[in-house]
Amino acid sequence: MPELPEVETVRRQLDPVLTGVRIADVHARRPDLRTAFPPRFRHRLRRQTVQAVTRRAKYLLAELSSGETLMMHLGMSGSFRIELPGESRQALGLHDHVVFDLASGARVVFNDPRRFGFMDLLTPAEREQHVVLSRLGPEPLADGFDGAALARACRGKKTSIKVALLDQRVVAGIGNIYASEALHVAGLSPRRRAEIVATPKGVPRESAHRLAAAIKKVLNAAITRAAGAPYRGSRFRVYDREGERCRRVRCEGVIERRTQAGRSTFYCPICQR
Repeated sequence: MPELPEVETVRRQLDPVLTGVRIADVHARRPDLRTAFPPRFRHRLRRQTVQAVTRRAKYLLAELSSGETLMMHLGMSGSFRIELPGESRQALGLHDHVVFDLASGARVVFNDPRRFGFMDLLTPAEREQHVVLSRLGPEPLADGFDGAALARACRGKKTSIKVALLDQRVVAGIGNIYASEALHVAGLSPRRRAEIVATPKGVPRESAHRLAAAIKKVLNAAITRAAGAPYRGSRFRVYDREGERCRRVRCEGVIERRTQAGRSTFYCPICQR
């Protein structure tokens, strides 16, 4: 499943094509993806102007001039193909499930071979009360996410710091890979309790500032990294590197793997304390 950096990359690709542009027509080429399309899907999207393309955790949100929000999730295999005005149109394939024709002349096609993605339309009230969106913690790439925000979310938590980072109520959208990567950058053991980043009153300790900065660093690096590196290749410091030497300068540790809350954690037992 795409992690936050991959979803943010998709958002940045869609934003200049969709924002400020009217949707001329929409074609759902099957009745469902993971779930059925919402009632009157085509009617509610046609002739609407996309006012913004945003993201919450791993959800893409297209805010419409009607006041509704088109909520999209890529699932395991979803992707968008953008065909700009004047470009030749690629023939639609078996897994091209949704086609957006834009007034600009561009076309955006959602392709999803495994059909674990979904699209939904939310009224303002539905968005505010959404079972997932309404419970998400702060966005890790937002200006307001810092050591203080992390400390407040982790105050008094007895669970491990790695498991806490996967809790979407603590911080939105950090997946298993980047939780391990951020903890290595911050030099924190994934086995330590989450409460160690805050005082009993929720005041951030130095480790909270260090970890918040590390989260931003690994996510931004993943977004801007040049394409072409294998998914589990040289771009990771610890993830999927069990038995290899730690990449921290002057550290002689060897990366270990353990299971936490049913997920694999990779870390260096020497430099992560």
